[in-house]
Amino acid sequence: MNTGIVQDPVYLEHIRGIPHVETPQRLEVIYQMLIDQFAGCLEQVRPRPASEEELAYIHTREHIKKIASTAGKSLISLDPDTQTSPRSFEAALLAAGGCLALVDALMSKKIDNGFALIRPPGHHAEANRAMGFCLFNNIAVAAEYARKRYGLKKVLIVDWDLHHGNGTQRSFWEEEHILYFSTHQYPYYPGTGGLGEVGSPSARGYTVNCPLSSGYQDEDFVQIFERILIPVGRQFQPDLILVSAGFDTYYEDPLGAMLVTPKGYARMTRLLMRLAEECCAGRVLVVLEGGYHLEGLSLSVMSVLKELLGETILTAPERLADVRPALPIVEKVWSVQQNFWKRM
Repeated sequence: MNTGIVQDPVYLEHIRGIPHVETPQRLEVIYQMLIDQFAGCLEQVRPRPASEEELAYIHTREHIKKIASTAGKSLISLDPDTQTSPRSFEAALLAAGGCLALVDALMSKKIDNGFALIRPPGHHAEANRAMGFCLFNNIAVAAEYARKRYGLKKVLIVDWDLHHGNGTQRSFWEEEHILYFSTHQYPYYPGTGGLGEVGSPSARGYTVNCPLSSGYQDEDFVQIFERILIPVGRQFQPDLILVSAGFDTYYEDPLGAMLVTPKGYARMTRLLMRLAEECCAGRVLVVLEGGYHLEGLSLSVMSVLKELLGETILTAPERLADVRPALPIVEKVWSVQQNFWKRM
């Protein structure tokens, strides 16, 4: 596989020197891992700034101007969790634009799949609001760009971050052309993502939430993917799969209470790649969201990249999740979603 990556030193300048869990070190450890493990193996895709018109696919002009007004200022607090520093606006433009550059490379067949190793993250950002460490909703902008620029009819967004992607859900709440699927710890920040949140009356079933209590392991996430995501995805038949890849479900992450290992992320990635091969010529793009245990973040990103490349960290065939009885959450999700999708 020819796997593209987006990386840039400007991403390291966002809130540099400001004590924050969403630290530049998150990317520093990943970028060092790329040198150590993947030298010469990955296609570098150069990011570009997203334009105001592109950001306006998702965000209001007022929000874009508000974030732009922080440029060059030492410290602006947008909410209790979300701050900016002098180059944060520049980094945010390149984060969203890096995802668009990755879409371009994929659609022009320069790459087979890709991973945007960017910050600030994006899935909490709403049309008119920065929140949860996020300034612009990178993956939502990319989904709309893929539709408008390349005429794709349907995009599947899979969000495995610990936190529910409220901004992404709200962006496409009324749309049938985007299917948003999320696994997340619940109830937890930001408080959205309940079972009954399935989309507006015009798009019911195009939001699929899997709210989880604490302690879910690799096998649990794989079962949720195999028994819910894959059958729904096959019926939806996306033209592109985008992944909001947060690694705060890692078993030692300081913000979460899940028990996922790098093997778990590899297995989830493999399932998504198989679905993409069935539905959309293998088109999968992964976008970095959360993940705050530095070593775990590096190891987990490495495991995803190896799967994208057609390699693996899995040393033996993995036992299929369907040999186990269905998890209660699987039955709960289907009790809602069977109104919109067939249980296959």
